[in-house]
Amino acid sequence: MARISSYPRDLDVNDKDAWIGTESSNRLTRNFTAEAVAKYLNIKGKISISAQMVFKFDIANQVPGTFNGPADGATFASITTMELSTIDASGQNVVAFMDYIVGNDILISEQKDISTFGHYTIDSYTPNGNFYTLALTNKKGEGALVQDTFYDFAVFTLSTQGVPTFIFNQGVPATTWSITHNLGKFPSITVIDTGNTVVTGEYTYVDNNNVILTFSAGFAGKAYLN
Repeated sequence: MARISSYPRDLDVNDKDAWIGTESSNRLTRNFTAEAVAKYLNIKGKISISAQMVFKFDIANQVPGTFNGPADGATFASITTMELSTIDASGQNVVAFMDYIVGNDILISEQKDISTFGHYTIDSYTPNGNFYTLALTNKKGEGALVQDTFYDFAVFTLSTQGVPTFIFNQGVPATTWSITHNLGKFPSITVIDTGNTVVTGEYTYVDNNNVILTFSAGFAGKAYLN
């Protein structure tokens, strides 16, 4: 056999490419494909991704690293509850983290198909032996659960979430617009007239929920606050 250094380098790695290694259980020589190694790294969480966990959907065996509750083939849009192991597929205990994110959104997606997913708000997380009951409010779902398939669980927030916009309509021409927006902050403000031309003026923030807009001439239009 030639020296390993004498073989050409292949920089275009494909799923079925393989290399030789040793199986730890019996010290025998084996071929390992790139696809198999990638699957192992994904399932075991060996490449750390913040706020992400991996679980196997298994309705037959309630063991660490799995979740169950919905039926095999249940659509993501129909799921409102599930039983989640306290240990994920990588072996990490998830209880403290799951407790912390109650009330927030979570994305559950199939590892090999990102378009198969469920977007939920976590309503509660309560103990049930070595599993916890996860109560969910569905926000969006595509596809369905499949037995023995691995899914990523990750904290998720759409860029538009948590950024409410208040639109104020000034129907009568006026130089002073008094606006109660109840956004609980000093929002950015854009004003347009009835011809959709941006108009600038002087803005006085009374408090976190009220603002007074003053202009040099009276006009009607809209104010967008966010």
